[in-house]
Amino acid sequence: QVQLVESGGGLVQAGGSLGLSCAASGRTVTNYHMAWFRQAPGKEREFVAAISRSGGSTYYSDSVKGRDTISRDNAKNTVYLQMNNLKPEDTAVYYCAASNTIAVVSIASRYGYWGQGTQVTVSS
Repeated sequence: QVQLVESGGGLVQAGGSLGLSCAASGRTVTNYHMAWFRQAPGKEREFVAAISRSGGSTYYSDSVKGRDTISRDNAKNTVYLQMNNLKPEDTAVYYCAASNTIAVVSIASRYGYWGQGTQVTVSS
């Protein structure tokens, strides 16, 4: 099993930047593909970005492509999400997730481990 704890959320003005971190404990994070999802009030949880076990492949939703960067430091058992040019519609609770599927996926139900989430609020 792996335990995930997100940090770095907060309040930022539109156009600003914010960096999220996800610290893993338990099994080493190298066993898992990692991803960030987000959920806004009244909406379903949606895929934001994912990164393969080695960090060699990354995937982004169309809504954040070109603005966000997912990365990982396997030596530190940590995954990051750097968010730039933030928009009010990026406001949500952001969750870190881990998957031991063969391929990297963007489907929330394929991720078996989740953090508690961190709030990101973007003001206009």
